[in-house]
Amino acid sequence: MNHKQAAGEKAAGEVNSGMKVGLGTGSTVYYTILELGRRVKEEGLEIIGVPTSEATDKLARELGIPLGELSELEPLDLTIDGADEVNGTLDLIKGGGGAHFREKMVAAASRRLVIVADESKVVPELGPFRLPVEVVPYGWKSTRKRVEGTGCSAVRRERGGEPVRTDNGNYILDCDFGDITEPGALDGKLKSLLGVVETGLFVGMADSVYVAGPDGVRVLRRGTPA
Repeated sequence: MNHKQAAGEKAAGEVNSGMKVGLGTGSTVYYTILELGRRVKEEGLEIIGVPTSEATDKLARELGIPLGELSELEPLDLTIDGADEVNGTLDLIKGGGGAHFREKMVAAASRRLVIVADESKVVPELGPFRLPVEVVPYGWKSTRKRVEGTGCSAVRRERGGEPVRTDNGNYILDCDFGDITEPGALDGKLKSLLGVVETGLFVGMADSVYVAGPDGVRVLRRGTPA
């Protein structure tokens, strides 16, 4: 079992029958969803999931996990999701998979946010991973200038020479700020800019993080030293 699988499956133990569960996106929470699908099929686990991306929607349906709409189910009991970086106070950078807008909407509508990650994602300060910022396509170069005015270099995410579009049809700017020492202030500054839809900074949202490494899975909890 690899580290991602260990963390993903362990976090699935947070889910009990009767829960409304946000289903995150990414290579680690993938294993959480697989485990929940197994429990639905083999153990009769009764949950309703809210997917955070088209890819997660497709996977959950294939596994037989019942799904519902966020607006009809909120508040959710729990969301389980991945992260690209986690600092010592459990602030996060997300969006490597481009789903951070929907992920943040679902997380904000949840009573608890549980993160699954491998040891490589835990960092002293956020920032080594470029911060994803979702922007509207119209006038995106002007938006990029405004974003860079906050102290970063920004490149539009592309694949095969074409811009990557989110499930919402927007572009992503991957922004290099160096160490992000005040993520809350930066998140607010970026979201005040015309053309910016959302950032990949999740500040004060995660309640616990399941971190898998060579010695097994440890759980970091908000307010407890990492």
